[in-house]
Amino acid sequence: MIRKLRLQASTIRKIEGSIFIAPWIFGFLAFVAFPLGYSLYMSFHQVRITVDSVVYTFLGFQNYKEILVSNGSLLYEDLIPFLRESIMMIPIILVFSLLVAILLNLKFPGRTLFRIIFFLPVIFSSGQIVQEFINQGEGSLSVLESLHIEEYLQEYVPASWAEPIQTVMSSFVLVLWYSGVQILIFLAGRQTLPPSMYEASRIDGSGPWNTFWKITLPGLVPYIFLNLMYTVVDLFTFPSNPIVSKVNTTNYGSSSALAWIYFSIILLFVGLTLLLYSRVDKALSGTRE
Repeated sequence: MIRKLRLQASTIRKIEGSIFIAPWIFGFLAFVAFPLGYSLYMSFHQVRITVDSVVYTFLGFQNYKEILVSNGSLLYEDLIPFLRESIMMIPIILVFSLLVAILLNLKFPGRTLFRIIFFLPVIFSSGQIVQEFINQGEGSLSVLESLHIEEYLQEYVPASWAEPIQTVMSSFVLVLWYSGVQILIFLAGRQTLPPSMYEASRIDGSGPWNTFWKITLPGLVPYIFLNLMYTVVDLFTFPSNPIVSKVNTTNYGSSSALAWIYFSIILLFVGLTLLLYSRVDKALSGTRE
């Protein structure tokens, strides 16, 4: 009898959980899964919109072949420079947000105000606002302009890298301004480290530099890779991203194929991040043992 009542209570809890999650399931199927499936379907077709209907002509992988092989300029001319920019932006954002989070964790007058200042851009800025700042050149550092860094880049750096470096420099302030979420994650991660570890290190005579490398940085490894993954995804949807602007309504079939190729590239980078994290975590676990 007791076992039967337990089974009934367990079934009731499952039903209650299913009822609570049902709106999310419906929203996911209607607003995420269906559009994704529909765009995948269109990527294999030529889509023509007529007055009274939508005409689909099956093309197979022709749209993908055109983007990847026949008309590589549609993807590679913008993708490769953007990947070079991302390679430079990612470490800048991670290092800056880590240092700011460590500073904001210290006790000093006005600490709460500084935390709000660093996170406000994430709340108030939209993609259009950031793009407008970039178009107006408001994200550049005047110090770099006065030093004529661009001339040195053009003279001493290969052209394939000089242009991405100039682009990063022209929006350097906005890149750092976009680091609010990463700062918050690092700050939360720093506060999970027990104070007793730092007290023990001070008693043993360890200085701030050794404490950072031996305690803080290893303890923040999971948060570093969480921020790395977030930054990768965020940069691939950054307002200045040239690939996203090419996914438009001019050609539904080709744009859908381009979107899925781009989505696959993002998944590849996320997969590499997870692989790197698993290797580092395994190495750290072996060191602890």
